[in-house]
This record gives sequence, C-alpha cells and structure tokens, in this order.
Amino acid sequence: MKNKFFSKVKDEIMPKELGEAIQHAIEIEIATIPTYLYTYYSINRFPNQKAICSSLTQKLIKVGKTLECAQEIALDFSAKIMVFANKTGALIMSVAIEEMLHMALSSNLKQALAGLPLLAGKSPNEWPTSLPGHLSTFKINRAKLSLNQLSTFINIESPKPICDSKTIGEFYDMIKKCIDKNDLQFKIDLPQLINGKSYYAQNNIDTVYYDKTHNPQFTNQDDSGDLIFIKDKTSANKAIECIVDQGEGKVINGEIQTFDDPSKKEKSHYEKFKEIHLEYQLLNLDFKKYFEVECNDDKEVDYIGQYFVKNIANNPLTKDYPAHIASVSDLLNAIYTYIFVMMENCYVLSGNTQWEVFMFGMHKSMIFILNSISGDIMNLCYTAPNGISYAAAPTFENYSFNLLSSPKAQMINLFNTAVGIYPAISYLEPRIHDLPDVLLSPYIKY
Repeated sequence: MKNKFFSKVKDEIMPKELGEAIQHAIEIEIATIPTYLYTYYSINRFPNQKAICSSLTQKLIKVGKTLECAQEIALDFSAKIMVFANKTGALIMSVAIEEMLHMALSSNLKQALAGLPLLAGKSPNEWPTSLPGHLSTFKINRAKLSLNQLSTFINIESPKPICDSKTIGEFYDMIKKCIDKNDLQFKIDLPQLINGKSYYAQNNIDTVYYDKTHNPQFTNQDDSGDLIFIKDKTSANKAIECIVDQGEGKVINGEIQTFDDPSKKEKSHYEKFKEIHLEYQLLNLDFKKYFEVECNDDKEVDYIGQYFVKNIANNPLTKDYPAHIASVSDLLNAIYTYIFVMMENCYVLSGNTQWEVFMFGMHKSMIFILNSISGDIMNLCYTAPNGISYAAAPTFENYSFNLLSSPKAQMINLFNTAVGIYPAISYLEPRIHDLPDVLLSPYIKY
C-alpha cells in the first residue's frame, strides 16, 4: 500500500494528519514482526554437532584429508556453525522483541495525541508484501534464514533510503517535527503501557546465546530502551528517539553510530543484521576453502545452511496446508491475532485489569503458547504441489474471529479440533484455558 506520508515529495505532516501518520508508524512496526519471527523459527539453534562433524569429516576425506586432519577441521568448523546458529537466532529474536516495544511506544504516542491505536488484524494479508509506505519494488517475505533474507532485514532497518522511499527514521522524524512545531494536547488520562510494571523485559531465554567458550551473551541491554508514558513533547521525543536509535542507530553529528545504548554494548538492528550477514558470508567462504567447493563468485550462495536451517517454504498460507496441519495453523494464527486483540484492549483498560490482561495474557501467549506451538507445527511435514517436501511453518496470518462468541471461546474450540488431530499439543490446554477473556474490539459488545 502506497502511503502519502512516505512519499518523497511530502516532507511535512500537518496536525490534522498526525493520528493517521502515527497509526501508519504502528503498522510499520507490526509488519516487521511476522517476517522476523518466521525466519527465527526456521533456525535450528541447537543442531546435532555429532551429526555435523560426521558429515563434514566424510566431505573432507573425499577431498583428500587424512582421517585425523578431517576430524580436527570438522570439530572446529562444526563448533563455529553451532555458535553461529544459536547467535543468529538470539539476535533475530532480540530485534523482534524490540519491535514489540516499538509497537507499544508508537501506540502510546497515538493514545496520547490522537486516540485509540488499532492493532488487531493489521499484519500484512498478502506475501510477498511491501513494507508499509515503501515502493512496490522493495518486497519482504516470510522466508527461512538465508543471506538474501538477511539482506532484506538490513534494507528494512537501513538508515539510507531504499527505492527512493524515506527511511523509517526519516518518517519518525516527520512525526517528531509535527509534535515539536505545534501546540498539541496530550491526553494523559487515557491508559498507556508504561514502565515499572514489568510489561517489557529486554531479554528472555530466546535472546541469549553461548559463545565458543560457553559463556552466555545477552543480546539486549537493560539500558537500551523501555516503555515510556507519553505526557508531553519531551516524553514523545524520547519514545521516538528510542525507536529510531534501536532500529537504525543513534545519529551523532550526522554519523550513524554502531551502538544504540549508552553502555555501547548493544548494536542497532541495522548493525546486528549486518554483523550476522557478514559472519554468514565468511563461514561460507571457509566452507569453500576447506571442502574445495568449485569457485563461485556469488556471495549470496549458501553452503552451510543445510546444517541448521529447516526446509520450509516461502510465504505459506494455511489454506494451502493439508487438513491435519491447517487445524494447527488456524489455532496458531488465532493465538497470534489474540495477542494484538489483548494489547489493543490494554489501551481501554487501566489499573489491575490492564495488568492482568498484559501479564497473564500477553506474556503467557507471546512467550509460551505462541513460541511452543510455532515449534510444534514444524514437526509436521507436507508435500507441496511442486513435489517438494517441506516442514510446516507458522504463517502468522490475521485470524478472523466471528462475533457469535468471544475470541477465547473460539480459540478453545480451535484447540479441541487441533489436539484431536495432533495430540502432541495437548500440554497447551491449561495455558489456553487460563488466558484472559477480552473483547474482540473495545467497540464491540457481545
């Protein structure tokens, strides 16, 4: 969808356009979440090192290495693959978590200045898709990890314009200028998601990886960003700066800085993706050297992905899955959509009710239920019309809840159908039953 706010001929947002512009910013943040998560779940973060060693040893023997030499090289190279797989997963998840923060910060901004943020049903409906506001030549996909996919991630977070569109940072700067130049009323009596209530945690188990010496590395730093209560121009600017600094990087004297936090321990999203893209290239070059692969000058050729990237299709849809997988996918998409339903409700609810919805709903669904079922569905396989066998993958589609019952009641029905076909997910039953029961929309009454 082309949007007037991203047009390069428009350089200013007027106060009457501010609400629409901030909503557009929210949808930019939402659009990145399914593509980052899809790639994350394609990674086997803990592949079987013994199997990798055995495969690499046999390849090395075939190119003339002695058994002892082959085993030594294979052990070292397999360790590099193990660390890279785990690190890449951690870094991508660290970015996805910060995109959730950015969605909340931009939602706070809209709530304070222009009314209720709209979140449910705002994920892209068609894939491949354009990042909201970018020209159609810049496409993003739900795709497995590859050098090409990492290049796309770099373009998403780039501080330099892609395809003659403004960068995300430039767009937020337009919003910032509108706020700075105009006398706007901040609605501080409306609910927001704020810090101090444990709503946002910089790290979880999926954002930590272990280096070659088995030391834990935390990919997000405690001082890199947090929720902010938007009450005036100062707090609004602070929220915008957090979003831009974490994504593109902090700008000092016109120069993009590598780190986004005061302690200079955490890189921006742009730099994180550049780092793992370069490491991926170097590992592939090492593979070519060790295993005497016929020379290929294409830097995007992938030799090592076979050892830790799952074989999943690009942009699958639930309707294309066999019935036994579709039932699980429907449940997964309903859970994914319910996250946004619950978060939207948090901008209507306040006090303990908001806290209960967020802590028992968002945290349980995002961290445990969604994460678990996204892993479970990938144990199922199918053959596509092209004859290729794939592992199933979470599609992260907007699920269309009907108005005849609550979303939670519909999810319970979806679970009952799915577990009857795929009993391995039976352990999720108490978690789903424990979710808060919230309205499909603050404006819809059952």
